[in-house]
Amino acid sequence: MAQIKIGRMVMGSVQTNCYFLYREGSSDAVVVDPGDQGQGIYNALRKNGFQVKAILLTHGHFDHIWGLDALRDAANAAAEADGLEPVRVYACEGERELLRDPGLNVSAQAGRSCSTYADEYVKDGQELSLAGITLQVIATPGHTAGGCCYYAKEAGILVAGDTLFQESVGRTDFPTGDMGTLVRSIRDKLFVLPDETKVYPGHGDSTTIGHEKRYNPFCAVEEENL
Repeated sequence: MAQIKIGRMVMGSVQTNCYFLYREGSSDAVVVDPGDQGQGIYNALRKNGFQVKAILLTHGHFDHIWGLDALRDAANAAAEADGLEPVRVYACEGERELLRDPGLNVSAQAGRSCSTYADEYVKDGQELSLAGITLQVIATPGHTAGGCCYYAKEAGILVAGDTLFQESVGRTDFPTGDMGTLVRSIRDKLFVLPDETKVYPGHGDSTTIGHEKRYNPFCAVEEENL
């Protein structure tokens, strides 16, 4: 079977990583966290031969959703023209209110209020089969109450949003954030994954689970527990 590949576009004022996953040789793509310029994301993917099949959100902060509605509209217009099913947006069930409320998602404070929604709210452990790729939903509350990661076990890829960064973690001073909850999510839900799992965060460079278990100052585990 063809390998799962991941690409990145860095979007918006705070340099948010927008990812797209696809099988090598396939034109079908899953977009994660369209942080801004949704039409631009769509145009770039189409220019490179990709068709958006689904959109995933790791959480609902402004810098991960500002491009959502424009991307959804563009993808759905193309799907309708081609006689295909509408493109659906997925987010964890705990993020419904934050997506809808510009105060909670911090878009109002950032100067561009945004209220949006997912077409389907998913649960911890749920498996999604999208564009020929199986992704497991891992609920990781802490950065936000409904934050989650998406794990492609076959490829050893974890799209982590703002839960886990290279030697850092997401901030918890925004609405619904809690540092203790975030650290527990990382240790209990992510550090049980294989050490070689490649972590693709919402900002900055990629890392691995093994590296973060040893060197992340917020949630590194003791050597004897590795």
